[in-house]
Amino acid sequence: MTLREPNIVYLHSHDTGRHIQPYGHQVPTPNIQRLADQGVLFRQAFSAAPVCSASRAALLTGEYSHTNGMLGLAHRGYRLADYDHHLVHTLRAAGYTSTLIGEQHLSSDPADIGYDRIVEIDSSHAAHVAPAAAGVLREAHEQPFFLSVGFFETHRDYFEPTSARDALYSLPPANLPDTPETRRDMAAYKASARSLDQGVGTVLDALPDNTLVILTTDHGLAFPGSKATLSDRGIGVMLIIRGAGFEGGKVSDDLVSQIDLFPTICELAGIERPEWVRGRSLLAAERNDAVFAEITFHAAYEPQRAVRTKRYKYIRRFENGHQGPVLANIDDSPSKDYLLAHGLADRRPAEEELFDLVFDPGEASNLAEDPGHADVLAELRGRLLDWMQATDDPLLHGPIEPEEGVEINLPDQISPDEPTVIAR
Repeated sequence: MTLREPNIVYLHSHDTGRHIQPYGHQVPTPNIQRLADQGVLFRQAFSAAPVCSASRAALLTGEYSHTNGMLGLAHRGYRLADYDHHLVHTLRAAGYTSTLIGEQHLSSDPADIGYDRIVEIDSSHAAHVAPAAAGVLREAHEQPFFLSVGFFETHRDYFEPTSARDALYSLPPANLPDTPETRRDMAAYKASARSLDQGVGTVLDALPDNTLVILTTDHGLAFPGSKATLSDRGIGVMLIIRGAGFEGGKVSDDLVSQIDLFPTICELAGIERPEWVRGRSLLAAERNDAVFAEITFHAAYEPQRAVRTKRYKYIRRFENGHQGPVLANIDDSPSKDYLLAHGLADRRPAEEELFDLVFDPGEASNLAEDPGHADVLAELRGRLLDWMQATDDPLLHGPIEPEEGVEINLPDQISPDEPTVIAR
């Protein structure tokens, strides 16, 4: 039968940021490049949070994590306030079926979410996820479907580098020193990215006609200064869409949040967006002039909020009872070990940060105390406050206590693998 509404395949990875071939990096991902060549690649796409569960929850509910309840990590006990807000329930009411394969990170029990079908596989690595997804795609479908395909890659622990050359010559992220440790660490990331790309290729080869493909990731690389930070390295994500309305191998420089995907899917499927959904459809003529992002808990409590415009980024840190960096929120790695050996624990983060992204795209020069930028600082402070008030951010009322029963690290711990505390 011919389906009017598009099938939707949501491909998502862990911790990839934009560090893949179509964004200009020396990380061979030919299948992802193929998707970009046929669809629309968004150069300025951002997650609503730089941590796994909160970012996915925002994308799939269309509301920010401090609103939908996912203030921390699902595998440590955090949950959505209302699983009926998940996209699959809105799609079901419009005649869609839904299937989950692989990673999901929104509940310790995937049955909580509401998928019609959960495909059991041995792991969430691409080698298991991709063939299972291809099998589902080749089935006969009487109704339009939503298929979530979640890859564990490129989460740590990475694979071993695939060659001595990679270990010797790979260039680490621009915010890290170029050392044997960081080069080898990046080579290991590249091996994981190759596995991700192979999985994506297997899925793409099995797609039926009339299918919208959305490829994205939850947040930035699992390297120091990226994941679990509100820098562009932390919230900047790959986003490639192919299908009706997103064709032709185009590149968009529009400012996009993953919050915008829920209303985009509603428009493409001819569904009225639910009243709780924020964001703006990517098909709309009007574009975002700012995006917002947040972190409350990752492994440990580190409350921050940010607003990013085309030119400026403003980050506000809130009290967490700890003056130094929250090291437990940095994934353990050879790169982290190198920085710890050179005094990372002694570096004190600023309460407010303001960056001019035209002259300082690496976000290295904090202008918050520069008199010449006082007006910009005041404007962005106001915009962030307005957003927090409009979304009833609990940080407005003081520090946020962890929910009862969740596992957390303490802000002064060094590693997320240190013993956790159960909140009471």
